[in-house]
Amino acid sequence: MRFRRPYHEEPEVNLIPLIDVLLIVLIFLAVSTTYSRFAELQIELPQAEANRAQTRPLEIHVGVTADGRIAIERTLLPVVEPSAVAEYLARAASGRDQPLLVIHADAQAPHQAVINVLEAARLANLPRLSFTTQRHAAAR
Repeated sequence: MRFRRPYHEEPEVNLIPLIDVLLIVLIFLAVSTTYSRFAELQIELPQAEANRAQTRPLEIHVGVTADGRIAIERTLLPVVEPSAVAEYLARAASGRDQPLLVIHADAQAPHQAVINVLEAARLANLPRLSFTTQRHAAAR
């Protein structure tokens, strides 16, 4: 009997699939990476000291005190019902085209008083509203 010696082939690592996988991973990382280059810029904005008008002609200022009283343009109203306040708002808005109603409500003002002002604005057909706030002392 004639026995042949087994033929041993040297194992070989095929690098082409490995390169393909690494290339796909590299493309994925390049696409999904966020570049924060612009976040590192130190930008100092220009400053200006212009005189601002104290009252703008297209604004109606309404104040709501902590005890629920309402004032329009610094005049305290004797009423708090929405229909009566709407009449005062309509008078204040006469002659102004689409005025902005700016509501200055105290932080402790009753919620109902602010809702009454909003309802009065609806009745007086004043759809543009804005609420004023102030910054926290720590943010200054």
